[in-house]
Amino acid sequence: MAMPRKIKVTFDDAFPYGAYAVSEVTQVRDFDKSSKDHPVYATDEETGLLIWSVDVVDGDREARKADKTLSIKILAKVQPVLPSATPGSPFTQVVFEGMTATPYVSENGNGRARLAWSFRATEVRAPRNAASNKPAA
Repeated sequence: MAMPRKIKVTFDDAFPYGAYAVSEVTQVRDFDKSSKDHPVYATDEETGLLIWSVDVVDGDREARKADKTLSIKILAKVQPVLPSATPGSPFTQVVFEGMTATPYVSENGNGRARLAWSFRATEVRAPRNAASNKPAA
């Protein structure tokens, strides 16, 4: 059996308690092709689309510190626009569509390895009903 490298996941599977953008959407540099004076931006090998990145905080209060904040890569022709900030919050609640997850082994400075996930999406949008997130237990 051949497992795909990128596994299709739904936003609700990856973030059952929601996700909150804590950065702007920025274009990802291709560090192998860029120079100090000439930036080259990364493109997805399969689609040819530009790769953008946004940092998010997982809404799960039980998430480990190492898993709480992560970058989501968004594949798009033009820079995705985040929805308006959540009223009364410094963060913007977001939902990602067309998500894939790629597992990898992450090693910290202590030589300890752990399974980590790299997430990609094809769209970022506001939640349809912000009040529908699962309540904290």
